[in-house]
Amino acid sequence: MSLDAEKNAVRERVWAALIEAGISTPDARGYIPDFAGSDRAAELLAATAPWRKARTVKANPDTAQLPVRARALADGKVLYMAVPKIASIQPFYLIDPADLSVPPHEAATGRVAATASPRVGVEDMRPIDLVVCGTVAVNRQGVRLGKGAGYSDIEVALLIEEGLVNDDTVIVTTVHSLQVLDEPLPEAEHDFRVDMIVTEQDVITCPRSPRPSGLIWSSMPADKVAAIPVLEARESKRLRS
Repeated sequence: MSLDAEKNAVRERVWAALIEAGISTPDARGYIPDFAGSDRAAELLAATAPWRKARTVKANPDTAQLPVRARALADGKVLYMAVPKIASIQPFYLIDPADLSVPPHEAATGRVAATASPRVGVEDMRPIDLVVCGTVAVNRQGVRLGKGAGYSDIEVALLIEEGLVNDDTVIVTTVHSLQVLDEPLPEAEHDFRVDMIVTEQDVITCPRSPRPSGLIWSSMPADKVAAIPVLEARESKRLRS
């Protein structure tokens, strides 16, 4: 079985378990699953030392992490949220709590961010204290599986290359406890691990492990690069140098 097939098998198993238990709705399959208890997970995350120390947070745009994004703004943290599918040469929304014209829970949605928040390129971003990523499955060693599109890995790799994510940056995911598996998970060279898992029940600290040093071009097919403007621009520059 190929690595991709192994990952997909785990995803399908977790999606099925969440749907069967009524933790997620049937349309969760194929996505970062929204889950019952996401508000509680955000509360538990907000009580941790890395959260209290963080001034800048980078988060994924999925519904499962909306409570975390809203809490970041309510707590006065600058929030960077990825543009869906990184489909912009400026791949992040800058959501500054000092500039909100709507409540944090609205400002943190993709719909409002797309119309009310400026897009920024990595060259205009502040260093990131905390990365919040969406996950389908994760284990206690910090190995995570997203939905399979690879966008989170690319976003983190871009930020690493710019020095905006470093060894002091904490990477966390919020998930339902059913998404935490006690088994080895398939992992590729470009995959990053999380440092902390927060569920609706508890906080799990994972062992620190080396992160990818940046973009791994060999892991990205040409059509993926062509579909992501910031990658296409970097690839052209890389080939000219």
